[in-house]
Amino acid sequence: MKFFNSDEQRENEHQQSSIVVPFDDLDSVSDSPDTVDEWAMELATIHQSAKKIAIIGSRNLPITHQQMIETLAQALVMQGNTIITSGGSSGTNAASIRGAMKANPDKLKVILPQTIGQQPSDVQDQLIGVPNIVEHSDRAMMTLADASRICNREIINDCNQLICFLSHTSKTLHNAIEYAEEAHKVVTAFYLD
Repeated sequence: MKFFNSDEQRENEHQQSSIVVPFDDLDSVSDSPDTVDEWAMELATIHQSAKKIAIIGSRNLPITHQQMIETLAQALVMQGNTIITSGGSSGTNAASIRGAMKANPDKLKVILPQTIGQQPSDVQDQLIGVPNIVEHSDRAMMTLADASRICNREIINDCNQLICFLSHTSKTLHNAIEYAEEAHKVVTAFYLD
């Protein structure tokens, strides 16, 4: 028979009642300073009273989705946020422009992939009265697809948060989301399919 003093007995009881879980079974969470800094930046962005919010997405949207995006953009601007988007005669970008213009045109920034003159006439018409338009004549000779990819990155670089409306098959918009996540932006993706 073995006798324990009170300290040894407590230690033995503690060891017997403890459950040991191997670390390999846990999800790995990095507590490196970089991760903590990223979390702190994201938390600060979420709690910021006025943000620069990028809204980009698909051109092929039913009117009901466009109306919801328009309402969202209007509400975000009314809360003091700035909306950043690109030109577009239909779909996400057009709805964002309409909503922001209703609330406060000064809180809207439209970054075009190329120049206003290269936009279709309906897009040019929609941009009348938008006070803050960024054009890129240096991309005039690019294909619209290439200029749009660069434009999406420029929009993301200028924002604190990205809201994206896309389908699962949209490679360009998936790339934009990945770029935003790598840049530690707060990202909200709405899949339409």
